[in-house]
Amino acid sequence: MGLASFGEAEIKPGIIVEGEIKDEESLSKIIRDALKRVRGEKLKTKYVIASLPEEKAFLQVIQLPIMDEEDLKSAVRFEAENYVPLPIEEVYLDSQTVPPIYNNLDHLDVLLAAQPKKIVDGYLNSIKKAGLIPKVLEIESQSITRALVNQGLSPFPALLVDLGASRTSFIVFSGYSLRFTFSIPVSSQKFTEAISKTLKKDLTEAEKLKIKYGLKREKKDEESERVFEAMIPALTDLIEQIKRYLSFYQTHDAHEHLLPRQKFGDRGLPPDGKGVTKIFLCGGGANLKGLVDFLALEFKIPVEIGNPWVNILPKPLREVPELPFEKSLGYTTALGLALRGIREK
Repeated sequence: MGLASFGEAEIKPGIIVEGEIKDEESLSKIIRDALKRVRGEKLKTKYVIASLPEEKAFLQVIQLPIMDEEDLKSAVRFEAENYVPLPIEEVYLDSQTVPPIYNNLDHLDVLLAAQPKKIVDGYLNSIKKAGLIPKVLEIESQSITRALVNQGLSPFPALLVDLGASRTSFIVFSGYSLRFTFSIPVSSQKFTEAISKTLKKDLTEAEKLKIKYGLKREKKDEESERVFEAMIPALTDLIEQIKRYLSFYQTHDAHEHLLPRQKFGDRGLPPDGKGVTKIFLCGGGANLKGLVDFLALEFKIPVEIGNPWVNILPKPLREVPELPFEKSLGYTTALGLALRGIREK
């Protein structure tokens, strides 16, 4: 299993706003043009597996009595009314059973996923207008976790931080399932804009300075110091948001069937044995110099760049010749979707 084809295209502001497609015709044209410029092998399929925006998604692990599959579908729809903050007739609803890591349960844990129909329909229409056939649509966080979590199992809670160009998503994954997601407008682009505004540089030059220095302050280098100081407000906002959601998760994560501490060993667990034990970064913004060390110092838990190839390439490979590792971080969602496509065959 390796990389056969890949490509990307810029989506101009206004075509998609906060996850909602505002201009289906323009998006479908971008998709058609991108397909013509794909690198590698020519695409021979019209089937598409696509991700849906995190901003409008609802995900929740719920508990239900043990029952057969047919009854479960009805029970999920009935129970969803207690969790989904929209009328059920206005959303597309899906679910999957979450197996425990250890012990049989006297109930079922079920991951509930919902998206507003008006959001999903925009993606369906755009894909079809591009001459393609949508086969599977899933919430973006599901694609990200499929790419980053080794064999789809995390013995203890991990936080995945997807630093994109326009937003950052937080995903808590433990056991065999994601548990909590949220998206905020703090992004890699915000760092660039902050440098541009503070240092009075155009965005192109600001981006170059961000890549050159990141959070690494060079001794006796005034410019690197100014770049660092310019990013502090956006960085502080990101850290405060992470703290906020880690705190929320830690106070709401009681119902998980993870390995008892004594069976797995310490492995750097927090003193109370609860909460996130590791942070993985992905997305193009994860390449910011010094970010891993900065976050590790701030949160006092291990932080590392996630490997979107972990479930594709044999160890210890982390990249393919056509797509360097740093560049592939921006393809994390796409690689997770590709894995879903392989498993759907």
